[in-house]
Amino acid sequence: MFLLSIKHGTKNTNYYTVKTLSLYFRCSMQQVHHRIRAIILRVIDFFYPPFKKVMSLQMYRYAACGGGNTMFNIILYFISYNFILHKQVLELRFIAFTPHIAAFFMAFCITFPIGFYLSMYVVFQGSHLRRRIQLIRYFLVAMACVFLNYFLLKFFVEYLHWYPTLSLMVTAAIVIFFSYLSQRHFSFKQKKKG
Repeated sequence: MFLLSIKHGTKNTNYYTVKTLSLYFRCSMQQVHHRIRAIILRVIDFFYPPFKKVMSLQMYRYAACGGGNTMFNIILYFISYNFILHKQVLELRFIAFTPHIAAFFMAFCITFPIGFYLSMYVVFQGSHLRRRIQLIRYFLVAMACVFLNYFLLKFFVEYLHWYPTLSLMVTAAIVIFFSYLSQRHFSFKQKKKG
């Protein structure tokens, strides 16, 4: 390989070697990204025809990606709660987390970047916003959804005295609708055509 044949004698040569390695790594990662994205789109779009009359392709992709990421979140939560934390309080130096909250944060730390990637490259392609802005906005919407979940569940169960399962189902429908509209019109905003 041509990278190994460069001598490392001068500062200038070292700079170009690092820059060349960086460029090579970036190109490799872009190829991996394009392959992963293509596979995900092929799999998701394969199952789209039965839903064509009911929802747009973008809404279908959002439902498929969000549903898959939610299932992954639940699995990670279960594993974290039962097998990593062993249903015990997680004590850090200055704070202690109950096991269900610690498991929530552990799962969130993994599924948040996956959800962002899927939203940016699979669902809402073509946004004119910079990635940093998209990430900040995506995070804000995710936090709003967490609070919306909490307050709606509390309202339905404690004030309206609905069954918790029914409350969760109604809350999920409201939060999913809010999240879709927020991501579409705020986090991954596209320029209007015309």
